[in-house]
Amino acid sequence: MTPTPLTLPAHPDPGLAAVLHGDLPHELAYAFGGPFHLLLPDRFDANVAAFQAALDEADVDGRIYYAKKANKAAAWIERCAVNGTGVDVASTGELREALGHGVCGENIVVTGPAKADDLLRIAVLQGCLIAVDALDELERVIAIAETTRPARTLLRRLPPGQPHSRFGMNNAELDAAMLRCGDAADALRMEGFSFHLSGYAVQPRADLAGELVELCLKARVMGLQADRISIGGGFAVDYVTGDDWEEFTRSQSPADYHAGKSFTTSDFYPYHSPVAGADALRAILAARPGGTGPNLDDQLRDAGVMLLMEPGRALLDQAGCTVFRVQGVKERDGYGILTVDGTSLSLSEQWFNSEYLPDPVLLTAADQATTGEPFRACVGGATCLESDMLTWRKIAFPVRPHIGDLVVYPNTAGYQMDSNESPFHDLPLPPKVVLEPRGECTRWRLDRRPAS
Repeated sequence: MTPTPLTLPAHPDPGLAAVLHGDLPHELAYAFGGPFHLLLPDRFDANVAAFQAALDEADVDGRIYYAKKANKAAAWIERCAVNGTGVDVASTGELREALGHGVCGENIVVTGPAKADDLLRIAVLQGCLIAVDALDELERVIAIAETTRPARTLLRRLPPGQPHSRFGMNNAELDAAMLRCGDAADALRMEGFSFHLSGYAVQPRADLAGELVELCLKARVMGLQADRISIGGGFAVDYVTGDDWEEFTRSQSPADYHAGKSFTTSDFYPYHSPVAGADALRAILAARPGGTGPNLDDQLRDAGVMLLMEPGRALLDQAGCTVFRVQGVKERDGYGILTVDGTSLSLSEQWFNSEYLPDPVLLTAADQATTGEPFRACVGGATCLESDMLTWRKIAFPVRPHIGDLVVYPNTAGYQMDSNESPFHDLPLPPKVVLEPRGECTRWRLDRRPAS
């Protein structure tokens, strides 16, 4: 008896579905001769607006910075420049990209550990906000600022609940940093504090935010500006329904994967989150730091502290997908093995020895049947590596795929598209195609960032 296939459908997206079931994807596949990514900047704008609405509802002064590492496309930075959204960068290349696409330096926050001197120099000269990660980095910022212009800084706090994190300063280091900021007041504007916290839980982020508010009050007594805090990213994306996620995590086993591949639930990103995106921000603002006392939003207002955040994945929710062309189909041991015209390096979850789980969608060619018996198949890349699997799971496709059909992975804009891409085997990197709805039509253009 054929086992019941394990499915995990993504949340429906009628607007994108209308585009995918037209001629455009097949035309683009023919034009590019390989896989490609579709980008939807209007979804990015809507996600930014949702975060801003959460701040407005809570009457909290705040600032949203798009974490550029989540996707390298220029389209998002172009939208930030137009809308006044901030950008979070962590390298000289990212900073130059943001500045080159019109984002003002004052709208950029520079994060990352042990920043290069070139990055710090450009950041100071352009008036960027620098999250200082260590005492030696603070000294390098001061040295640059003394010969150029005053530097804008945040001091990054080591999370007490994650003492082994490599990001941030402990209590003693923070005390020393605040004293040094006071001594270097002519070269430095110490605007507040930040942290890098792993995970998506609401309460730990609110707890640490409350501690940063107290640190701001302490720093002000020392004569420092200290009027803002950054709570970083960590805003989950909800890819699938709760019922589907519960069934998947309860039922999945090696039998569901090619070659008996084994995953544990902890290997996977939490593809369902009951509180995600802007709603997660609402939950953080409504939480009581430490479990007692005023809500975080009340504490921020009372202390006159601005809330900064650096979402990446959450601003790219439903803002793109990835399309591959089928170039081979074989059957073995009761299921199929598809080979597509790209590699697993374009779905970066494999980087974490995991799997991108939302079900891919099959788009059949115009001359192929769209009805028939379901066909279970894994999806492999076009390289000579056994490990080059886009999807180890045996996906329940509605019909047997044929060469020329397209396999579409939904909602891949956040971290999946380019974190791990490589022109292995001299295969070109998938181009990024920007979709621009215009009434009943959808125009497209290539993203302005050249392949690199």
